[in-house]
Amino acid sequence: MERTIGTSLKENISTFKNLFEGDSVLRTRELVFGGGVSACLIFFDGMVNTETVNLSVVRPLVLAPDYVGDTPLARWVGEELLFANEVKYTGNISDMVSAVLYGDTLLLLEGSAVGLTLNTKGWRTRGISEPENERVLKGPREGFDEAAMFNLAMIRRKLQTPDLRCEMVRLGRRTNTLVFICYLKSLADEATLKRLRARLSAIDMDGVLDSNYIAEQIGGGGRFFKRNGSTERPDVVAAGLLEGRIALVVDGTPVVITLPYLFSENFQSDEDYYIGSRLASLNRLMRIAAFLLAVSAPAVYLALITFHFELLPTPFALTVAAARGGVPFTSFAEGVLLILTFEILRQTGVRMPQGVGHALSIVGGLVVGQAAVEARLVSAPMLIAVALSGICGLMVPRLSAPVFFLRLALVGAAVIGGLYGYLLGITLVLISVLNIRSFGVDATSALKNPDGQSLKDTLVRVTWGRMRRRPPIQNNDLKRKR
Repeated sequence: MERTIGTSLKENISTFKNLFEGDSVLRTRELVFGGGVSACLIFFDGMVNTETVNLSVVRPLVLAPDYVGDTPLARWVGEELLFANEVKYTGNISDMVSAVLYGDTLLLLEGSAVGLTLNTKGWRTRGISEPENERVLKGPREGFDEAAMFNLAMIRRKLQTPDLRCEMVRLGRRTNTLVFICYLKSLADEATLKRLRARLSAIDMDGVLDSNYIAEQIGGGGRFFKRNGSTERPDVVAAGLLEGRIALVVDGTPVVITLPYLFSENFQSDEDYYIGSRLASLNRLMRIAAFLLAVSAPAVYLALITFHFELLPTPFALTVAAARGGVPFTSFAEGVLLILTFEILRQTGVRMPQGVGHALSIVGGLVVGQAAVEARLVSAPMLIAVALSGICGLMVPRLSAPVFFLRLALVGAAVIGGLYGYLLGITLVLISVLNIRSFGVDATSALKNPDGQSLKDTLVRVTWGRMRRRPPIQNNDLKRKR
C-alpha cells in the first residue's frame, strides 16, 4: 500500500526529514502566508534554480492576500498564487520524493493532505559541445549533455512535429533513473516498440548510470557484433527517427541508444550526409576495404610465410627469409605479440591526456617498433603487416572490439590451416554477420535481397534525390520521398 501524507504540517515535515536523515543538502523553508496559513518548502540545494524559487514561489506566497476558504487550499495556492510553469498535486509520498530528487520543490500546507510539486529544476549542465569521438569537418557541431531533458529539447528542435513521442520510464531500484523512449508515431514499428517496452520492464537492478547498462540487457550484451547503435549527436538521432528507428535517452549520460541497428551502419559516418555523394561513397567503400584489411592482413601474411611460401614472389620471399633470420619467436608468437603491443599503445593513447596521448601513440609506436626490429625481436615485414592492420582498424571505430578479436582469431586459424583456415574463419564470420538480427529486424536484409533502392545507402551513398525509400526496418511508411 502506498504511503500518503496527512493534514498535519509538522508531522509531514518530520516524515521527510526522517526519510532523508543525515542528508546535509536537504533544505526546508517554513513560512506563514494568507493570513495565517503555515507552509513548508522542501528541496535539495544545488538541484533547484534559487532565483526561480525566490521569485516564483516564495515571493507570491509572502505577498498573498488572506485565504477565505472559497476553494480548496492547495488549488487556491497552485492556481491563483504561484508563478511556477508546472504544478502537480499529489498526496503520494513516493511521487513527492521522486520529484524532489529530480530538482523539483515540494510545497506542504497545514491542513491539506495534498502536496504541490513545483518545477524549479536548475542544475548546471556541461553545455553544448561537439562529441570528441564523433567529430566532423562539415555539419552540426553540437552534442548531447548528461541532462535528459536538455537532450530531448535538442531532438525536438531537430524534429518540430507533433508526431514525435517521448515516453518516460524509470529504471534502477535505487537510482530511479529516467529513461525516455523517443520515436515518430507514424514511422516506428509497433511490434518493435512492444518488444522494447517488455525488455525494459524486465530490467531489475540497483542502478542505471549509463545507457550501456540498458544496451547489454535489451539485446546487445555478450554479442560479437553489437545490435544497438549509440551516438552523442542529436542530428544522428533525428535522422534515425526519420527512418523509423527508436531512440533511448538515459538521464545522466550523453550517449543515446538507437535501434534497430543495421550492420551497414558500422561503415557509415555522420559526415557522409554533409558532403557530396561521390566522396561519401568512396569513403564508405574505403572503410569496408579497411575493415577487411584490419582483420586479414596479419592472418594472410602468416598463412603465406608458414604454409604457402611458394606463392610469394622470389625477391619478396628472400627478403622475408632474411628478415626472419635471428628472430627468437615463432611467426605466430611474433604476430600475437605485435597485435597486443599495438592495442596497448592505442588504448594508452586514448586514455592519456590529449597532448600526451598523441605523443605517446606516435613516438611510442615509432621508437618501440624500430627498437624491436633492430634488436631482432620481431621482423620488419610482420611489423608492417600488423601496423597496416592497426591503422586500417582505426577507420572503423564502431567495430574496434570485433576487429581486435577477429584479428587474433584469424591469425590462429591461419597458423593452424594456412589460407584454408583463414578462408574457413572468414566464412564463419560472414555467416555470423548474415544471421544478425536487431529487435526482430534482419540487419543485413539489404545485402541478402538487394534491389535498386536498398543498396542506395549501404555500400554507397547516392544523392538525396535518388534516395526515395527508407531502410527496411519498419513497414509503416517506406517512402522517404514522394
